Amino acid sequence: MDQYEEFKNEIYKMTQIDLSSYKEKQMRRRIESLVTKNGCKSFADYSVLVKKDPKVFDEFINFMTINVSEFYRNPEQWDLLVKDFIPELIDRFGKKLKIWSAACSTGDEPYSLVMALSNHIPLNDIKIYATDLDKQVIATAKVGLYSEKSIAGVPDEFKKKYFTKVGSSYQISDEIKRRVEFHEHNLLKDTYPKDYHMIVCRNVLIYFTEEAKHDVYEKFCGALSNHGLLFIGSTEQVMEYREIGYKRRTSFFYEKDV
Repeated sequence: MDQYEEFKNEIYKMTQIDLSSYKEKQMRRRIESLVTKNGCKSFADYSVLVKKDPKVFDEFINFMTINVSEFYRNPEQWDLLVKDFIPELIDRFGKKLKIWSAACSTGDEPYSLVMALSNHIPLNDIKIYATDLDKQVIATAKVGLYSEKSIAGVPDEFKKKYFTKVGSSYQISDEIKRRVEFHEHNLLKDTYPKDYHMIVCRNVLIYFTEEAKHDVYEKFCGALSNHGLLFIGSTEQVMEYREIGYKRRTSFFYEKDV
């Protein structure tokens, strides 16, 4: 067996991190830099060092937590979602809600959605469709390993229930991961899915031109069921929302109303 394959197996046994979820060429090259940095001559030597030296173990885990944003970003908006809007959506559409987390990055947002929904719906009935343009961040999202800072906003009950400490980082449980289906999607050029009860796209469109934002918000409106909700970020707003077909419910929640 190739030494790197054996290394992947050993790391999985130690951490439940499946390095096969990452692009092999890039990840192998990155780990080789750690092998060299720690004065090891091979993946096998480095694997032994990771097992016996807590500092090297932590360094490796931290090395894996790349491109991470935050769970429950802007918690007051998540409170509003949990207390008001999810019950409203359930009343309107039933418990089999279709929810799209667009530009989901490293998974913080769709996994936050699963936990938020679990206050009202059994986990087995939750399914989030999550998309991002970047294959690498999707791979990171599937691994589900996060820094302490990233999960700071997660309610304590969920931290205890759904996260396991691995070194100085935290691994989200398979129970939560199973509820999210990840796909590649380019908001600016790909076809949008249809008939969603809620779309969540936060703190992404701030990087787009006004024309591109308008186009995306229009396409989101087309992707929503009538009276479905769009949940956006705290630094964003939908300009000309009435013309597009939205009713503004709060600064960050818009209802399709056409």
